[in-house]
Amino acid sequence: MQENKKVLLGMSGGTDSSVAALLLQDAGYEVTGVTFRFYEKDNNTEYLDDARELCERLNIPHITYDVREKFRQQIISYFINEYMAGRTPVPCTLCNNYLKWPLLKQLADERGIYYFATGHYVQKRNIDGYWHITAGADSDKDQSFFLWGIPQEILERMLLPMGALTKREVREIAAERGHLKAAHKRDSLGVCFCPMDYRSFLKEHVEKDLIVPGNFYDECGNCLGKHEGYPFYTIGQRRGLGIYLNKALFVKQIIPQTNSVIISDTLRSLEQTEMYLTDWHVTNPAALFETTDDIIVKIRYRKQANRCTVTPTPDGRLHIRLHEPLAAIAAGQAAAFYRNDVVLGGGIICSTE
Repeated sequence: MQENKKVLLGMSGGTDSSVAALLLQDAGYEVTGVTFRFYEKDNNTEYLDDARELCERLNIPHITYDVREKFRQQIISYFINEYMAGRTPVPCTLCNNYLKWPLLKQLADERGIYYFATGHYVQKRNIDGYWHITAGADSDKDQSFFLWGIPQEILERMLLPMGALTKREVREIAAERGHLKAAHKRDSLGVCFCPMDYRSFLKEHVEKDLIVPGNFYDECGNCLGKHEGYPFYTIGQRRGLGIYLNKALFVKQIIPQTNSVIISDTLRSLEQTEMYLTDWHVTNPAALFETTDDIIVKIRYRKQANRCTVTPTPDGRLHIRLHEPLAAIAAGQAAAFYRNDVVLGGGIICSTE
């Protein structure tokens, strides 16, 4: 597509995408806003009104695009199925990499718009001819962990106006420009369709006879008590187990076939030194596979990083050798690779053996 000064901005109605619209206009771009209807809890569409109102104030076109059915099929069904398989899903990662950004590109292409943007707190950088996602300036808001799967044809056209800003600066910009509602909006937390406890969501959306009580066992096979159903537990979980032995207890293994949950009384027994990934994406293979230096893998969004070596396997997976043991690795989680602040790729954990 011919490069131009047009940009399609994903607008959620929140603070970040609202300020992104302001900054893109300031930079001379011809902005069109689009709000995706992914999921509407209790049929609440206030976010649509907020996005539309801001676009009217800025005199920019606004589009609403209903993808609720696709979201239900690709993200919500996946989320439920992963828990029912005893795995730990990563819906925000899949949504960003395989739904949200590809949709932005599709709609931009249809409208002759070269660039597309969001309010993500990330940046990008060209290294050795490859575009990479890099961490946002605000370490508390950085969302680079979720964007390891973006292909080059999308990366090269992405604009990321939030990347160099902190959340505080973003709120100040909104207030200074008179957009007080956007300035004071609360941050969205957790998964958009179940921001609080996923167990309540499963109870509402899964047939009752598919989640039934079962047994906790220790590592020697002794029964320790009853649990509420294996999908309600995740590897490494400590709180909310409902059994009390005057010592810390951790979920070590989930066995859906027998509705069993294996408990350990030592976190060290959950440590692993390797794992395998499937559904992986690597931006520049030479930068990841041909070095053993300074590669970091993260399996959680915040405050966790381990040095590793990454090797492709003959069966198409990635083998990750951890230089230090890591506890509570769960199948289904995402893993993202970094060198300093640069995202090199990532994938979905399929096993630890």
